[in-house]
Amino acid sequence: MDSKKMKRELEARLAGKDRVISYDREKDQLRIESELVGKGITISLPGIVAKWHVNKEKAIDEIVYYVEEGLRAMEEPIQLTDHERKIFPIIRSTSFPSEAEEGIPFLSDEHTAETKIYYAYDMGKTYRLIDIRMMEKEGWEPNRIKEIALFNVRSLSTQLKEDQVAGNTFYFLNTNDGYDASRILNKGFLADFEKKMTGTMVVAVPHQDVLIIADIQNDRGYDVMAQIAMSFFANGHVPITALSFIYENGELEPIFIMGKNK
Repeated sequence: MDSKKMKRELEARLAGKDRVISYDREKDQLRIESELVGKGITISLPGIVAKWHVNKEKAIDEIVYYVEEGLRAMEEPIQLTDHERKIFPIIRSTSFPSEAEEGIPFLSDEHTAETKIYYAYDMGKTYRLIDIRMMEKEGWEPNRIKEIALFNVRSLSTQLKEDQVAGNTFYFLNTNDGYDASRILNKGFLADFEKKMTGTMVVAVPHQDVLIIADIQNDRGYDVMAQIAMSFFANGHVPITALSFIYENGELEPIFIMGKNK
């Protein structure tokens, strides 16, 4: 599989009424745009080809699903009023765009040196980022969105899977509801978890669909955490950061762990 073949495959699967598909040869990117709203999604072909060599057809299925749901979210109108339970915070890397393609700023907040908070309107299988224009249309203030979103994230389940490696305990939250990484904003959950720690509490959000918490007891634990975070980061559909954070007294401090193969 190469970019040329991937381009043909995606064009065939994503073609449809009211859609325009264009190809940027220089950047090796495919853009699928909805004529209904004049918005679209741009995907980089080399990255998908690389994932295809690992996951084969599953890689194509995932990107087709992502594009289809993303376009649907763009085309469907949203209403914040009377739909407060659909508002959630999401975590993104600090390099994530601060505005939509048409230049309208997204509502966002600083979080850590590696992460940033955005706000989303849940649409079932996907969500849409809340921008300034949406808020102004309904006369909403930013703080109202933020308070509702942080309240709603506390209502999400926090069931974890546990694994032991070299005397260290690793906990994984992976519900695939789109807000796994968002649980890092549930301050009560993290504070309660800290009380259970017998070593150092380390947290990671390598991509959107996972939250990792570790009770680190030794140097080997840091090494394992670095390897796990990097693996999730490399394979995640929406990568955030491969770095981990030490959690202490309600604060998250990014740490760089030099992984070693043993």
